[in-house]
Amino acid sequence: MSRHAQISRATKETTIEIEIEIDGEGAVSASTGIPFFDHMLDQLGKHGGFDLRVAASGDLDIDTHHTIEDVGIVLGSAFREALGDKVGVRRFASGLFPLDEALVQIALDLSGRPYLAYDIDPVSEWIGTFDPQLAEEFWRAFAQAAGITLHMRSLEGRNGHHVIEASFKGVARCLRDAVRVESGQLPSTKGAL
Repeated sequence: MSRHAQISRATKETTIEIEIEIDGEGAVSASTGIPFFDHMLDQLGKHGGFDLRVAASGDLDIDTHHTIEDVGIVLGSAFREALGDKVGVRRFASGLFPLDEALVQIALDLSGRPYLAYDIDPVSEWIGTFDPQLAEEFWRAFAQAAGITLHMRSLEGRNGHHVIEASFKGVARCLRDAVRVESGQLPSTKGAL
């Protein structure tokens, strides 16, 4: 069974089309008009093992906020749709993820209950045209739309690029572990996720 979804969304601020194959090979095409963000989406697909196609255009002349947040909404929605009923998934995943001097801690649950605990220090510097504070907006939108509980914490790091990239890679690896099918049972005592 293919765990696949394709979702489009258009507003006055953005037009976004996302396609995801959960059980892919890490093939990614990301075009948002924000080069560092495209690089982070590439990390998410590659290290998550997802085939991911993101095409987004937005009002970048105003700010990058709308595009980044809306990509989170659409990607989260596609991820949730692709997972389906979640029967057999591992559900939980966590770990520590380094990138040079940066170290982040990620824990997540495919719970169906959206929540974000975000304690990633963006180290205050812009990365090209990317405002690192908007990473939190992306993850909040993603967690809400995907219906996952996501905890993110930076433990070390001085370079904003390294800290943000370690967090994207960490979430990718945890998602890869959490979506792994281990059984034919739904991993919940309530009978629903």
